[in-house]
Amino acid sequence: MSLKITRRAFAALTAVALAMPAVAQDKVTLRLSTPASETDQRSISLAEVFGPAVSEFADYQPHYNASLIAQGSELEAIATGDLEMSIASAQELATFFPEFSIFATGYVHQSADHQVAVFNDELMEPFKQKVEDELGVKLLAVMYLGKRHVNLRQTKDELTVMTPEDLAGVNLRMPGTDAWQFLGAALGANPTPMAFTEVYTALQTGSVDGQDNPLPTVVDSKFYEVTNQIALTAHLVDLNYIAFSKAVWDEMTPEQQEAVEAAAVAAADAAREVQLQKEADLVSFLEEQGLEIYEPDLEAFRTHVQEQYVGSQYAESWPEGVLEKINALGE
Repeated sequence: MSLKITRRAFAALTAVALAMPAVAQDKVTLRLSTPASETDQRSISLAEVFGPAVSEFADYQPHYNASLIAQGSELEAIATGDLEMSIASAQELATFFPEFSIFATGYVHQSADHQVAVFNDELMEPFKQKVEDELGVKLLAVMYLGKRHVNLRQTKDELTVMTPEDLAGVNLRMPGTDAWQFLGAALGANPTPMAFTEVYTALQTGSVDGQDNPLPTVVDSKFYEVTNQIALTAHLVDLNYIAFSKAVWDEMTPEQQEAVEAAAVAAADAAREVQLQKEADLVSFLEEQGLEIYEPDLEAFRTHVQEQYVGSQYAESWPEGVLEKINALGE
C-alpha cells in the first residue's frame, strides 16, 4: 500500500533533505520493535516515510508482531540500550509515570488535530522531559489510532443514545482492566469485562448489549453482523507516541536530530491522514450494512465523563491545571 504524502508531510520531508549532513558517516542502526503487523497503518507509514527520510545516515530496521522485543517491554529495552525505537501508548508510559494516565482518559483528546496540538503545546514539555530524564526515551511525534464509539444491538427506535443517562442499564462490553471498567461506568453504562474473542458471540446471543471500539475494528471483526447502531461517542481518541532512544539521539549531530524528528512527524502526519480517511469511508460501508450511525450530545458526554474522573484515584497523579489546559486547546 502506498501512502499519499500530505502537503504538511512533504514540507517536513523537504526539511529532512536539507538537514542531511554534508560529510558521509557510518550509518546508525535504528531497530523498531512493535507488536503491530507490517500491514498496520503505523508500520506502513514508518516504513514508507520515516525509513527513506533518514536513509542517508541511518539504517531503519522494523521488527513486527513483537518478534524482537516482547510486547510491553519495549520501553524498558530502550532504557537499557537494547532497542532504538518503539511505538508506545500512553497506557504503557503510565506504568512508569502515573501522570501519563491523563492522556488515556475519556474525552481528554477531542480529535486527531487536538492530539497534535496537545503534543506540541508547552504543557507537554514536563511530561516529555521526565520520560527523557528518568527513562532515557525521547518522544518524537504522536500517532493517531482512531476514535472509540459505542456499538449496540438495539435499533435506534428501541434506544437512542444522546446523553450518558441513555446508557443506564446497558451492558456494555469493555476490556477487563479497572481503568477500562471505570471508563465504561463513566459513560453511564453497566461495563461488562469480557475477552475480545468472546465479543461476537456475546453480541449475537444478547449476553451483552454492545461493545466499544474504533470503526475499523467493528468492520474487521464483523460486529456489524450482530449489531444495529453506532453512537459516535468518540469517548477515547486513542494514540501512540514514536519513542526514540535518548542515548542514540545524543550521539547524533544536530542536523541528524532535526532530520529524525522531522521524519517522525512526517510519518505520523501521513498515517493520520490515511486513518482519518479510512474512518470516514467506513461510516458509508457500515450504513450500507444497515447500521444506523449518528452523533450524540458530545458535550454532555464529555462533561459527565470528566466529572467522574476528577476526584477519582485516576486523577490523583495529574498535574494541577493540566486538564483545563488540554480542554482549552480543543475550544
